[in-house]
Amino acid sequence: MPLDHRRLRGPEESQPPALWASAAAEDEEDEEGAGAAPRDPCALRPLFARAGLLSQAQGSAYVELGSGTKVLCAAWGPREAAEPGPGRLICEFRRAPFAGRGARGRPGAAAEREAEREAAAALREALEPAVRLGRYPRARLAVSALLLQDGGSALAAAVSAAALALADAGVEMYDLAVGCALCRPPAPAASWMLQPAEPEERRAAARLTLALLPALNQVSAVLGGGRGGPPEDWAQALRLGLDGCHRQYPVLRQSLLRAAQRRDAAAAA
Repeated sequence: MPLDHRRLRGPEESQPPALWASAAAEDEEDEEGAGAAPRDPCALRPLFARAGLLSQAQGSAYVELGSGTKVLCAAWGPREAAEPGPGRLICEFRRAPFAGRGARGRPGAAAEREAEREAAAALREALEPAVRLGRYPRARLAVSALLLQDGGSALAAAVSAAALALADAGVEMYDLAVGCALCRPPAPAASWMLQPAEPEERRAAARLTLALLPALNQVSAVLGGGRGGPPEDWAQALRLGLDGCHRQYPVLRQSLLRAAQRRDAAAAA
């Protein structure tokens, strides 16, 4: 008997889709339970930073946190601006389509664009005090941050990566801007914790992102909000964030130094 090639024959045995849906839900619950495990609130997650890895940009940097957050930044400039006036810093923040944890909780296109615009504005607010814009009259400096994977503390990682990219591009800066994120769990007596992961951020009662110029000991931006408790608790969060920025600073400086050494070695070869 001839076969009907216009149709695909199904398997002899099959399982209802509800079986796989329940298994996926159990896996997500297991991941959330693992993310909620107690940890030292003052502990920093492992940080990896590398500058000067994109040949298509004047400056570039990649920052990865132990929570799974990965950010790639590129910087260009200075470029001549059409309008007169002091130098301008233009920031862009984009999320890769695969950056989040699947389709659950993914916002619509309009909400996602609005979130990216807010993140770009926050990035500019954190970076502008670090750049010597007065040395670039009638010029534009541009930095673009791409969030490859969102494991929590994404804006803080983008601040550090963008500052590294600008420095790698040869832009004159007062200091590197270092970002550090904090969150406060919803429990009444809970304390602030450094560099929260994505499940911790999702359940947090309050969030805070701090940008610091460590060599000058100057705060360039404080972003966040929520129910963080009395003013003393917010002051504790600021002290914890400042300490976290100072502890990350040597790693970022070393990555910038290694990039300069690689560039000098390539020029001498």
